Amino acid sequence: DTRTHRMSDSLLKSFIAGGCGGICLVVVGHPLDTIKIRIQTTDLYKGTLDCAMQTIQKEGPLGLYKGMSAPLYGVTPMYALCFFGYGVGKKIFCNETTFEDQDLLRIGAAGAVSGLFTTPILAPGERVKSLLQVQGADGKYKGPMDAAKQLYAEGGLASVNRGFCATMLRDSGASFFYFSVYEYLKAKLVPDGDTSKHVAGTLFAGGMAGMCNWLAVLPVDTLKSKLQVAPDGKYPHGIRSVFAEVMKNDGPTALYRGLTPVLLRAFPANAACFMGMETAVKVLTWMGL
Repeated sequence: DTRTHRMSDSLLKSFIAGGCGGICLVVVGHPLDTIKIRIQTTDLYKGTLDCAMQTIQKEGPLGLYKGMSAPLYGVTPMYALCFFGYGVGKKIFCNETTFEDQDLLRIGAAGAVSGLFTTPILAPGERVKSLLQVQGADGKYKGPMDAAKQLYAEGGLASVNRGFCATMLRDSGASFFYFSVYEYLKAKLVPDGDTSKHVAGTLFAGGMAGMCNWLAVLPVDTLKSKLQVAPDGKYPHGIRSVFAEVMKNDGPTALYRGLTPVLLRAFPANAACFMGMETAVKVLTWMGL
């Protein structure tokens, strides 16, 4: 069946190209992600630069790349699932004229579906990553696999997947803005769809998409980060308990703690992601996939 063959080709292309985009995103963005997590979860730093300097001074430059192997292990399937989920969402919410008419509500809703597909990989991956990022030089965990094993031994799958619902809420909300902003800007800046001719436009569209998605969901991400690194039993009602504590002790502005490193990371990391994705699609198409 030709249609099935086209769909399998498309999925294979999405899987490989998504992995390329995801690897580009992690390598470019991980140091600032480490800074974001540390600023969100502790009060030891005055700001982005202070956190970076203290980390490099105490742990060396590679301290900023702590925990990077955890997201790298997950990026290929996660980004394949992300773009697959977006494709499923387009079948549900979009029609022939949606992109031509720039119907951002439908495009955003299609994007939000991708969060349902990525959460099963991202939630445990970010639980492990966050614990590795906040521990000092002589930490409890030797690496991602060791952290996952210890979490499973201590609390089973519930411990490994702590923050699952918060991750899904964050990712579906983020993907609403991620894909709608990218498609809108790409239509304006890359009118003929040829990303190799319009590199600056593609990079700008990807970078702005990343910034918009984080601006929209950073409060949820802050609550998720606190939940995932907290001792067992500290927050019995999940992010609701974290939210109540943050409001009581620190006020609403604490929900945007880490905004500077998030935005500093979001533009180059997501510009790299979409450029990597678009380039890989072109190469795979040229190869006949």
